[in-house]
Amino acid sequence: MLRRNDRNLDNIPVGALGIIALDGCKEMGDKVNNYLVKWRKEDGHAHKDDIVFHGYERDTFLIDAKVPRFGSGEAKGIINDSVRGMDIYLMVDVCNYSLTYSLTGHENHMSPDDHYQNLKRVIAAIGGKARRLNVIMPFLYESRQHKRSSRESLDCALALQELVRMGVDNIITFDAHDPRVQNAIPLNGFETVRPTYQFIKGLLRNFKDLQIDCDHMMAISPDEGATERAIYLANMLNLDMGMFYKRRDYTKIVNGRNPIVAHEFLGSSVEGKDVIILDDMISSGDSILDVARQLKQRKARRIFAAATFGLFTNGLEKFDKAYEDGLIDAILTTNLIYQTPELLERPYYISCEMSKYIALMIDTLNHDGSISSILNPNERIQNVLEKYKRGEEI
Repeated sequence: MLRRNDRNLDNIPVGALGIIALDGCKEMGDKVNNYLVKWRKEDGHAHKDDIVFHGYERDTFLIDAKVPRFGSGEAKGIINDSVRGMDIYLMVDVCNYSLTYSLTGHENHMSPDDHYQNLKRVIAAIGGKARRLNVIMPFLYESRQHKRSSRESLDCALALQELVRMGVDNIITFDAHDPRVQNAIPLNGFETVRPTYQFIKGLLRNFKDLQIDCDHMMAISPDEGATERAIYLANMLNLDMGMFYKRRDYTKIVNGRNPIVAHEFLGSSVEGKDVIILDDMISSGDSILDVARQLKQRKARRIFAAATFGLFTNGLEKFDKAYEDGLIDAILTTNLIYQTPELLERPYYISCEMSKYIALMIDTLNHDGSISSILNPNERIQNVLEKYKRGEEI
């Protein structure tokens, strides 16, 4: 298990720590803040009276920031606490569509564009007074529009450049759709973190009879883009790996993309094996369910689908049916983006908690420490596997 006392926290903090959790990310912000308050109080830090550690221990690191809207739907960012000289971490969930605002009397649900705009408003309200600005944006805004295949906009690259121009030093995201978007800002901090360890832990906690070896389990990539994720998991757990590739009809465009004609499978036999399908997101879910169907036709035993972001854009009915039909045994996604109460109640759903991980990164970065060991979960994965094999509580 990754513990805070394993980290190198010897450096002087960059500045007094401040967290701004934007609307839509308040719950995660509270959890992260609670960890940091607890750790720093437990520390009884030797230098807490030293001026360079001013504000090191506090009852809360959350900064009061609001983005009120006018009746016309326009808005402004307001910060009610001093942020001068602080090391600020802005947390934003661009996928939280549950929030609404009034637009000339009509109720409008917040889109990713609204959340991104609010982030910029709060950065503008800080007005260059903070010592350092760090953005934690679990689902990278516009990351699905990461490459140009015809005369198209490159929205993700533009957004990253815009944030950097506004004074952001570090951008931390999770499982970016294509990490190469960081080429847009090559001289600035950009980390894309994979929650592989949390997936493994979630699976092991909920299923006590897994046989983790290449005779009984396989890692599956649902398309070419997710191959690296599946290879990493397969190497960590010493499993075989298989992949599907999507055969698309490039003569048509439906809902902004070329429709998939078929999923073709490459890899060894899945017969009688438990399989883990790994992807960065479950959007409508059609892809992952089609892959599960094909794996069942190839006589796979149990099917677990793990994705960093569960968007479930077309509702949960098709997943309910897939579970009832025995097509899938569990779906694992993280709490990095908004989860509906209905999703959390589903018997097949496993939520992977990420707040402690984010708190560790914030704590280490605030001390200007290296986060390489936090980003590399090899040792933690092996430890949790050993515990599982010994029958210990994870």
